[in-house]
Amino acid sequence: MISIDIEKKLKAYKGQQILRVKEQFPTGSITKIYGPSGAGKTTLLKTIAGFTNLEKGKIVVNDITWLNTDQKINLRPQKRMAGFVFQDYALFPNMTVLHHLEYATNDNAWITRLLAIGKLEPFATHKPEYLSGGQQQRLAILRALAIKPKLLLMDEPFSALDPENKSALIAELKVVFEELGTSVLIVTHNPQELDGLTDRELRIH
Repeated sequence: MISIDIEKKLKAYKGQQILRVKEQFPTGSITKIYGPSGAGKTTLLKTIAGFTNLEKGKIVVNDITWLNTDQKINLRPQKRMAGFVFQDYALFPNMTVLHHLEYATNDNAWITRLLAIGKLEPFATHKPEYLSGGQQQRLAILRALAIKPKLLLMDEPFSALDPENKSALIAELKVVFEELGTSVLIVTHNPQELDGLTDRELRIH
């Protein structure tokens, strides 16, 4: 179970706004998060991962307190071990596809399977600059999965994929999520694209 009760100040063109989220996500659930631009969807993911601090809140994941501002508990991102797919991919320019995955895990069988899931076997020795936008996005997803996270946070993870590759990848990911028992939060601007993958939704106003 993931329990979130947070408040975070946001800077917006309309002035300062407050992101408030109080929600529980069952273990193994897959939730799509949507809402207008600037509502704080990406901020929510970064707060859960520990990349962004906040004024007030509590985050508990599988009975482990990641954040409790009252008790001054704030686990570092490395301790939280959440998988994160960044909207801009955040790939390392000097690393090949294979090196990205080896950096996260030494399980060669798992790496081979991930390359197959992302259809990136022929590009294992390529660096990001020689990959298309869709291939870079798939690599970002595979890298996040490489650590076999119990919580995976995905920020617009399918925006660069064509419909055929998107459908194939979503089908593969659904199987992996179930195998790993991973809880997944997916920010999307197009909630319909995740029909058939997610079982819950959260709209941020």
